[in-house]
Amino acid sequence: MHRSHRLRKNEQFQEVFQKGNSAANKQFVLYSAKQEGQAAFRAGISVSKKIGNAVIRNRVKRLIREALSRLESKIPSGLDLIIIARPGVEAMSLDAIEQSLVHVMKRAKVIRQVPVQNHKRG
Repeated sequence: MHRSHRLRKNEQFQEVFQKGNSAANKQFVLYSAKQEGQAAFRAGISVSKKIGNAVIRNRVKRLIREALSRLESKIPSGLDLIIIARPGVEAMSLDAIEQSLVHVMKRAKVIRQVPVQNHKRG
C-alpha cells in the first residue's frame, strides 16, 4: 500500500465516520465511504493502547498494511476505508489478519463474495 493511499488527518477520518457505513467482526471494525474521482482506495488504520505497547501497536499496523497490499487488487478504487483493530489482533499471524479483513470487507460489501468452485474428478 503506497503512502499516498493512506488517510492520516483527523478531518479525513471524521469525514469517513460521518458519511460512511460500518461493519465489524471479532478482530476489526471497518468504516467505508465512497469518494468519487479517486484513482485508488485510501485506508486509515487505528490501533488503540488497549492492544499493547508502541512496539506491538506498530507491528499490528505493519501487518494490516501488508494484508491490505495483498488485497489491493480486490478492493475497488474510489473508496476510503478506516480499519480499527480490536484487542486480540496482536496475537494473529499475517494470514489470519488477511482472512479476517476479507471477512469484514465482505460483510461491509466492499469486496464481492467470490464463489468457491468445486472440482469433481471423473
